[in-house]
Amino acid sequence: MKTSYFLISIAIVTIFFMIELFNPFLKSITVAILLTIATSTLTIYLEKRVSSRIFATSVMTIGLAALFFLPILYCIFSFANFFNQLEQQNLIKSLNEIKSFIEQTSSDFIFLNELFTNISSRIDIGKVVQDIFSFSAYLGKNSLKFMVDMILILIFFFFFTLYSTPISSFVKDLLPLKKEDSIILFYESSNVMTVVLYSILVTAILEGFLFGFFVSFFGYDGLLFGVLYGFASLIPVIGGVIMWLPIVIYEASTNSFSNAIIIALYSIIVISIIADTFVKPMIIKYINRRIIKTPTSINELLIFFSIVAGLSTFGFWGMIIGPAMVTFFISIMHLLKKYNDDFKENAS
Repeated sequence: MKTSYFLISIAIVTIFFMIELFNPFLKSITVAILLTIATSTLTIYLEKRVSSRIFATSVMTIGLAALFFLPILYCIFSFANFFNQLEQQNLIKSLNEIKSFIEQTSSDFIFLNELFTNISSRIDIGKVVQDIFSFSAYLGKNSLKFMVDMILILIFFFFFTLYSTPISSFVKDLLPLKKEDSIILFYESSNVMTVVLYSILVTAILEGFLFGFFVSFFGYDGLLFGVLYGFASLIPVIGGVIMWLPIVIYEASTNSFSNAIIIALYSIIVISIIADTFVKPMIIKYINRRIIKTPTSINELLIFFSIVAGLSTFGFWGMIIGPAMVTFFISIMHLLKKYNDDFKENAS
């Protein structure tokens, strides 16, 4: 017994120093581990198809970079290029024109006039422009760190995925749980996190593609706006509005009323109603049925709040960490329920 306490004490002290040692990389390691867990079923599926673990791992790493990281890098470079070419006086002039257009439009509607008047009176165009340029400086300062983080995540993801089987077996044996309960905990966490990841990716790719492809016909950067719409679409109900409403206002303020109406109708009917309500659930259901043996359903509202909480607590990577913590909590609750049911059954 004394030996056990001694080993536990040594383990706790060692873990503390290990955390201190790898502290600069903890967030990257955590995100890589969570992505490895979330994509484990797809990795196993590919491995069975190609009969090569390293090939399946390479495909998953390249796919993750192509679907998730490269679009973000493109947005960073696009914004940097945009801000470099931006002139302060021209921006102030454009914003004043948009503000005047909104005020003139709202004056035709009595019930909106007072509301927009109060809002516009509080908007200082000069301060808005200063905030925009401050954001550009912040973006340039942190873009290099962000790219380094992404490279580290891809490297960690590759090795965690490649050696996921021996690592998971070791962790299962290390946990003070029955082997079958450890398997249930890992299985539940992996399934729910996979569903969350599919929900995020399918929503971002499907709706981002539909929006980016469409606005490209109006002279906008389809890839940039598609990626931005994809991230915005992760916010239920109002996510898409954040992207298409400013474009509609801009088009209307430049006397392109027909373009504004077409973009608004397309965004509402094709993306918000048809794609988000009908097509997306069908795609997720199909993927779950093909890859996950026992698909797990999770409430979209819960995903939304976990993403918002994760972003506010952990920054950008909270989009992954937040849902992962919630899904792990759900798995723990399921395991506790199982223990409680077993206890009641034995007591009776």
